[in-house]
Amino acid sequence: MIAAIKFIDNAVKKTLTAFCAVLLLAMVAFTVYSVVMRYVFKDPPIWGDLLTVLSNIWLVFFALALTVRDKDHIALDLIYNWLPRKAAFFIQQFWTAVIFCLGIVMIVWGIEAVLTMGGKYWEMWYFTWEDGGIVFKPNYMPKKFAIAIVPISGFLVCVAAIASIVEDSLRLKAGTYRQAGDLDAFE
Repeated sequence: MIAAIKFIDNAVKKTLTAFCAVLLLAMVAFTVYSVVMRYVFKDPPIWGDLLTVLSNIWLVFFALALTVRDKDHIALDLIYNWLPRKAAFFIQQFWTAVIFCLGIVMIVWGIEAVLTMGGKYWEMWYFTWEDGGIVFKPNYMPKKFAIAIVPISGFLVCVAAIASIVEDSLRLKAGTYRQAGDLDAFE
């Protein structure tokens, strides 16, 4: 059971890391293409800057979930090293619970924002599912597609927070717990 959970945890981490890498590559590609088209060919694409920004936004939100799972709270790591291990454990668990609540907020208000978001990006076309297949829409991409990352990321943050809390609790019970700020905390 534990091996299966670790396998799933590692698969999710690798998948999110791969998404982040693809989005970073897309940001660079869109930026380079836009700059070359703008300054060399004097014919910039109208969609280049928007896709760069959207890739950046989605990258940051996916990276948030990875950061929560790895307990990379840079500002708190120093504090954890100064405290006794059990005190650091409880403070770390408290902040992870707070982050879990932030994930809930992102889910609830993110879904509301997606459902009520009006408007369209005039410079973007999109694909949609209609009549049992994917259909190209040459008109405008709805803005709700851009902010759909908020509830998705909220869900991923909640899962990462729960996984971190459970993992740390089991490690504390087994006597193998190391707080996030330890240099050798990760095996």
